[in-house]
Amino acid sequence: MDLALLRTFVTVHRAGSFTRAAALLGLSQPAVTSQIRTLERQLGRPLFLRQARGVTPTSIGDELAHKAAPHLDALVEIAESGLEEDSSLRTLHLAGPPEFTAERALPVLTELTGEDGRSIALRASFGTAEEALEGLAAGHHDLAICTARPRGALLTATALCDEEHVLVAAPRWAERIGSGGLRRTGPSALERVPVVEVHESLPFVARYWASVFDSRPVAPATVVVPDLRAVLACAAAGAGLAVLPRYLCGDALGRGDVVALHEPAVPPLRTYFLVVRTGTLAMPHIARAHERLERAAADWS
Repeated sequence: MDLALLRTFVTVHRAGSFTRAAALLGLSQPAVTSQIRTLERQLGRPLFLRQARGVTPTSIGDELAHKAAPHLDALVEIAESGLEEDSSLRTLHLAGPPEFTAERALPVLTELTGEDGRSIALRASFGTAEEALEGLAAGHHDLAICTARPRGALLTATALCDEEHVLVAAPRWAERIGSGGLRRTGPSALERVPVVEVHESLPFVARYWASVFDSRPVAPATVVVPDLRAVLACAAAGAGLAVLPRYLCGDALGRGDVVALHEPAVPPLRTYFLVVRTGTLAMPHIARAHERLERAAADWS
């Protein structure tokens, strides 16, 4: 059986679509369709059921993928290991949210760029979770960091770490509310405090309000800036309250630039995931980056 046909089959099985598989393989969609039909003729059984959106594997297709995929991934690992021995510089394409990627991931991964004989080149791009996952599925990225766990077999996600969200503002706003304001009146004490957010929909504030107060925020955003580091700067300058990851505002809290307006018994958390295309952890440069981030995350709080 032709290994090229099996490789195309496994890619289609993981992608759930001839179109997406073609993009990942660098082939035309008719070429992928032709290869799958050839494999189906050789086996005498259909491997996929064609649907309006993508394809669904038959029971025979699932069985073949289960048997073939590990061996194909092992062959990729062997081939990639051979390339590593040639000391060729491999490029890792990383995608993730700008703040977490810049503050957490890049300082860890840049250590890989200077290892003697095992160096990688690093290329990073910033975007939303949806953009990162779409780019990863299309083959534009090797590794994505996002707050959404992908569905389907094409992408494999590993939980990386949780981030705690903190409700903060400049000290003068805390003085206006008073030490017992929130305890006495709940979130209504915050209704007249301006809001600083990354989007008009108040993604961080609304999530905090729903989790901690079981309600919706009343005040609209006064300042909207699409970067949490800018949100912190505006909050510290007195523009209003904000909800920020503790890792990002911890130093500002320590200096007194901002103060925590509320300390709930169970703070809201958000989980980050490391996501790769299934099977690509067989590639040493991706595996090293993945493992390095996992080890570093064990020390993140």
